[in-house]
Amino acid sequence: MGHVVIGEECYIGPGAKIKGDYGTVRIGSRTSVQENCVIHARPGEVCTVGDLVNVGHGSILHTCTVKDHAVLGMGAIVSDYAVVGEWAAVGEGCVVKSRQTIGDREIATGVPARVIGKITEEYQREWTRYKDEYVELAKRYLAELERIDRPQATV
Repeated sequence: MGHVVIGEECYIGPGAKIKGDYGTVRIGSRTSVQENCVIHARPGEVCTVGDLVNVGHGSILHTCTVKDHAVLGMGAIVSDYAVVGEWAAVGEGCVVKSRQTIGDREIATGVPARVIGKITEEYQREWTRYKDEYVELAKRYLAELERIDRPQATV
């Protein structure tokens, strides 16, 4: 609702709440926002989620920046003014505190988030496949909605 911009070929799961009532939410292309996520921004501010991002089931993002290709595990929380870098991974249930930065290709886990390693090329290949599956799922959902929405021919 409100001022929300969603890129092409995104998957937005059932129950996801993307609210641009006070601020603006921008989601890039081919991004997966899975079931029951909440994405919101403070009044007059922006929450940005890049291209090819995976936002895991039940995650919460608030007035933050998540850069391209990042992976947020189930139930992850990314707080105000935090930044998650390109190809960074935030583990399940992890809390990225206000104004905290997880750098490009870093892996963070825990409460609060703590960097524990770096992303490998194998990890990137694996997650690229997973992300492509959500893009295909979004296309299937859209095709089904278009099929349902078409007026049926009468005889």
